[in-house]
Amino acid sequence: MSDPARAIPDAAPAMPDHPPVKDWVHDFDHTDPHWTEDPYPIWDELRAASPVVHTDRFLGCYMPTTYEAVREIAHDTTHFSSRRVIVRDVRPPITNTAPPITSDPPEHKPAKQLLLPPFTPDAMKKLEPRVRAICNELIDEFIAEGKCDAAARYTKHIPVRAIAHMLGIPEQDSDIFIKWIHEILELGIKDDATMMRAVQEMTGYFHGHIEARKKNPTDDLITTMMNARDKSGQPLSDGHVLGSLRLLLIAGIDTTWSAIGASLWHLAKTPADRNRLIAEPQLMPTAVEELLRAYSPVTMAREVMKDTVISGCPVKSGNMVLLSFPAANRDPAMFPDADKVVIDRKENRHAAFGLGIHRCVGSNLARMEMTVAIEEWLKRIPDFRLDPTGQVKWSEGTVRGPRQLPVLFGK
Repeated sequence: MSDPARAIPDAAPAMPDHPPVKDWVHDFDHTDPHWTEDPYPIWDELRAASPVVHTDRFLGCYMPTTYEAVREIAHDTTHFSSRRVIVRDVRPPITNTAPPITSDPPEHKPAKQLLLPPFTPDAMKKLEPRVRAICNELIDEFIAEGKCDAAARYTKHIPVRAIAHMLGIPEQDSDIFIKWIHEILELGIKDDATMMRAVQEMTGYFHGHIEARKKNPTDDLITTMMNARDKSGQPLSDGHVLGSLRLLLIAGIDTTWSAIGASLWHLAKTPADRNRLIAEPQLMPTAVEELLRAYSPVTMAREVMKDTVISGCPVKSGNMVLLSFPAANRDPAMFPDADKVVIDRKENRHAAFGLGIHRCVGSNLARMEMTVAIEEWLKRIPDFRLDPTGQVKWSEGTVRGPRQLPVLFGK
């Protein structure tokens, strides 16, 4: 992603905590604890007020609240740039990128095309057995205990180990990857020094792997990127490869971890859906799409480059845009019973993977990981529920999902 992937200048002081929100319509803040805990009624309030709302926080930021307004912005690459894809308290100079997610036309298309082959449905079928094995290895570690924190011991490890497997880097390094992602996507919104340190550590880590493969090429995604050629037939620069690797690690882990976790949270508290999925496993593809719609994890951003009008609302250059695909997916004008999870929903043109040219490269990977993670859990732990003595905690900021998910199972 853009800000996470850039090389950040000398550290700025940590950002102070934000004052609490008293007027959501005119002063929204996606890092506020109320938003983190339960954003859905807030989105309803904002949507009822206007298709686009604005806050002076984050140096000025808009948020489209309807599916149509989100779609308009996502498809408009003339007025809205993807050079910054996280809304933060600061906007330091951009000195590096994470193509293709931070690219605008015409650079975007060739950068994205380079990443498509490793994420085809056929490639995912080859990866699926390893993901099923990862799920069962994790369940083996806690199933005898009758309870676990499903976020800490299951959901967060599946995508990080899968992407490590694809990249050809040690799966046992997963804890450091998770640390970097937390520092970049959550702490880094308000703390530039922490973000800088995490980005530098990640860059150094991948630089070492690139140098090693120059001497001893391997059969993995890092070598694939190093062997790729741009539209003029030249090898990609090390900087381009590094940016894409950082993107794959960041975008490929936190998002799917969050989607799997939210799905298990829903099934833990909704036995009717859980039992129906067990009785009718053919519903799984439809259920996965509905869980993606209802609990979409990813909110992106754009930078307003030119004044324009979106859904009748003036939008001024110099501001950021909080592009909330999760809010779009709860718009009742687009989805009947938008706030209900209907696991056999037939019509479901959700925006969980984004809209427009930046639609997620890894959507096939995310769907496969979600499906496998839920299937393997239900095979071995069909009866589970939220632990009433524990507390579910949700992540803050750009990606939303349970970071603490205590569940009970068994007798």
